Amino acid sequence: MKLIPLLAFMLLSGAAACAAPPNVIVILADDMAIGDIAAFNQGITRTPTLDRLIAEGLWFDRAYSGSPVCSPSRAALLTGRYPHRTGVVSLNLSTEPSLTRLKQDEVTMADVFAANGYATGLVGKWHTGLGQGYGPKARGFQEVAVFHGSDNGGYQRYILHTDDEMEEKPKPQERYLTDELNERAIAFVRRHAEEPFFLHLAHYAPHRPLEAPEEAIAPYLKAGFEREVATVYAMIDIMDRGLGELMATIHELGLRERTLVIFASDNGPDMLVPKRYNRDLRGSKYTTYEGGIHVPFIMHWPGTIQSGRRNEVVHFTDVLPTLMEVCGLKHTPSLPLDGRSCAALLKTGGTFDSPPRFWQWNRHEPNYSHNAAMRDGPWKLVKPFVTKDKIKGDSDAPLQLFDVETDPSETNDLAKTQPERVQVMREALDAWSREVERDRNRTP
Repeated sequence: MKLIPLLAFMLLSGAAACAAPPNVIVILADDMAIGDIAAFNQGITRTPTLDRLIAEGLWFDRAYSGSPVCSPSRAALLTGRYPHRTGVVSLNLSTEPSLTRLKQDEVTMADVFAANGYATGLVGKWHTGLGQGYGPKARGFQEVAVFHGSDNGGYQRYILHTDDEMEEKPKPQERYLTDELNERAIAFVRRHAEEPFFLHLAHYAPHRPLEAPEEAIAPYLKAGFEREVATVYAMIDIMDRGLGELMATIHELGLRERTLVIFASDNGPDMLVPKRYNRDLRGSKYTTYEGGIHVPFIMHWPGTIQSGRRNEVVHFTDVLPTLMEVCGLKHTPSLPLDGRSCAALLKTGGTFDSPPRFWQWNRHEPNYSHNAAMRDGPWKLVKPFVTKDKIKGDSDAPLQLFDVETDPSETNDLAKTQPERVQVMREALDAWSREVERDRNRTP
């Protein structure tokens, strides 16, 4: 089947009868870099599944997460709104519950899919709220098998909460976590093969603690990588292998051309892990430099999306409005979305006018003088990163300006030569900061 107009699964040539709506699987890695994918690192890793999804699907070369850290980035993906608006601005679910859970009036993509008759499931990391009314079962996910982002578990021993145990004390598991999550995702697909489904597979790999079977690590040690980097690459190998099994299941069930698969990472590589190849992008997780927010992003839908590469700037907040359009979901947002549908990019020759994009993060309550950024066209304004720990007072670090189209490594600060541009962008970034902070402090 050649590329067809978007919404084609809902309206084919104006006919009243139409095919079943597409299934959707959103896969999220944790702290994974673009440079971790073999297609971009001259084959130093082994990621045949991701390489195939890129070859057969659409690779977005300028895709950005919602934040340089886990919880806020996931909030943006789930809601289509900047994380500050949602109330999710910090990281520890246990010690900062009010700063790490979606406000009650926020609507998630799982809510939207469920309201449109989809079976919805979450397998993996839930890092956007604990407490009555804030867990995944209260946010549109009908079936869950999750661990919480602040459980302090690992890959060999972890707490997995399932449908029957959300309010219980489940026993620790001792099977390798990544394999467990992949198998549970496959089981969900098999259970719902005869109906439209939405699955969010939220992997932990390659987030710390760095743990993998020794036989998976050994080839990278032999290739000369230090143990921690070798372990990261082994963790990614194992995840990729499981994703291959998931894709094989989709093919086996005859769902290949009825299933839209999205793959991304929540942010860039962790600065607490030894530096590894990432296309010479500056910075890492925690920072609003490119290394912290410029992430892998793939859309794969054989028969509907033509393979290729797009250079338009897309953002996690664009995912929900895009899925609403391509799946024909009926939903009138009660809160305005920050993202825009980029469905036109799935068509040959389609265009997308990306608006200015904004980021900010510091641990605990937001302080917008720290670690903030704005991208408008090729230009990126940065309020520099100071610390990954709790900050003390305002930052007076000079603003930085980069042309990230010609300087993706952010090595050439143009702030002193472009003072007028810096002033205009600073005013826009400050206005955005005031707006989202007011929204964050609303009473839902």
